Order: sequence, then structure tokens, then C-alpha cells
Amino acid sequence: MPRRRTDSSSGTAELLNTLGDLTGRILDQIKVQQARVELAAALQRQVLAAELPVLPYLHVAGRYAPARDGLDIGGDWYDGFLMPDGSVGFVIGDVQGHDVEAAALMGQVRTCLRAVATATTDPAEVLRRTNDLLVAMDCGLFVTCSFLRFDPVTSELADARAGHIPAVWAVADGCCDIVLNDGGLPLGIQAGESYPSTRRPLTGVGAFVLLTDGVVEGPSYPIEQGLDQVAGLVNGACHTDPDELAAQVIQVADLTGHSDDAAVLVLRYGGLRDEWCSGGSQQQRQGEK
Repeated sequence: MPRRRTDSSSGTAELLNTLGDLTGRILDQIKVQQARVELAAALQRQVLAAELPVLPYLHVAGRYAPARDGLDIGGDWYDGFLMPDGSVGFVIGDVQGHDVEAAALMGQVRTCLRAVATATTDPAEVLRRTNDLLVAMDCGLFVTCSFLRFDPVTSELADARAGHIPAVWAVADGCCDIVLNDGGLPLGIQAGESYPSTRRPLTGVGAFVLLTDGVVEGPSYPIEQGLDQVAGLVNGACHTDPDELAAQVIQVADLTGHSDDAAVLVLRYGGLRDEWCSGGSQQQRQGEK
């Protein structure tokens, strides 16, 4: 009898030690995962907090909504920056997935695009070179993306798409189109891919709206229906404040029942130079008082 109690005590102690060891390992893994998530979230916040260019001839606004499921982080982003030749680059993109890896790659892709744009500002060439870099990195994820170049001298907008959903373009006379120009494969799939570009003059008054599929597509909401919904909002809103329009467009995601994150970038143009000059003169007069 005493021997049996001794064996039982020894077995219990050994089991408790094993459980304690496993618990310690699980806690260590949780801490590592938490650190990775916090790092990815911090990177995402830093990217999305970057200020968009302020121009007298183009008003720009962006919005982001996190994923409803999972880690509340993702790979959607937008960006805007001045380029060496005096033009302005705008980009919106979506990394496959909405997890730590997607958020981390999003930061790398954003950096790659900005770096490539110091050597060339042609949207087709920017996407081609960035694609080859991502293929060489062999990260295992693909990226959809639209890159735009706005020339403030000619008011010309050039854009190229890498597997990304179409933009919505509306003008003040009531015309509104879903921009279905040709594009290439998503970034990171196949080296040597080419990306057709389209050039269009931004004359008159209008709004060019870019978005990710989390805005317009959901479990029971086809992307065509979502794009039509956005087009209905943008049509006739060319004189609307771009911040307000971006806020309205991002709310379309609530209709889709989406689980992905979502991003919107609004470019409003035309009839702005006088507003800018008037506002600048008023601010200057206030400063002189």
C-alpha cells in the first residue's frame, strides 16, 4: 500500500511538472505573438498617420476601417507624397490577408514604392520595378495596388493598376464612371510583368475615388453592387469636402458585412485654386492683425 501511494505521488508530480513546462511555453508563445501584433499595429498606425500632400489645386483625404475579425489589423493602406520631378504620387493597396504578416509586408511595399519613385515617376514603371523586387523577396503573399502620378503643371493624372479594383471618377456635369482601364497582375506573383498606364487631363471640377475591396465586397454583397453604391455617392458630390466624401464612402463597408479591412482615398480637383488663394489671403490678413 505505501508503495502504491509513493508511485502515485511521483506520477502526479511528474504530470504537474510537465503541465507547468507546457504552460510556460504557451505563455512565452503568447508573449511573442502579442509583441508581433503590437509591432504590426504600430507600423500600421505610423503608415496611415502619414500626412497627405497639401496642394492648392488638389484636395486629398483618406479613410481606413480595420478588419472586423481576427487581429483588427490588416494590409490595406493609402499614401501620397511629393516626387523628385515636382509631381505627386498617390497609392492605394491591399496585401493578401489581414494578419501580422500582411501588416508587416504592407510597410515594406509602401517603402519600396516610395524608393522606386525616386528613380522613376511613371506609374507603369513604378509598379513594374516594385513587382520585381517583391518577387525577388519571395514573401509568399501578393499585393494589389493602384499607383497614380499627378502633374500640377499640366493637371494630368496618370495611373496604373496591379490587380486592384477599379476607381470611381465623377465630374460636375453629372457624369460618373467606374474606371475599367487595363491593368496587370498583382505585385509579387510573376517577374517581368508589365502594367499599362492611362493618362487623363483633370479639367473642370471632379472627384477621383480609389478604394480597396473591403469597402465594396462582402460575404453576400457582390463587388459590382458595391461599386455602384460608391458611384451613387460620388456622383454629384464633386463640390463636397473630400474628408466628408471619404467618410461617406468608407461607410459602404458596413452594408457589405465585410470581414476584411478597408481603405478609401479621395482626390477632389478643379475650382480649388481660387479657394486656396482666398483662404490663404484671409489667413495672412488674420496673421497681420
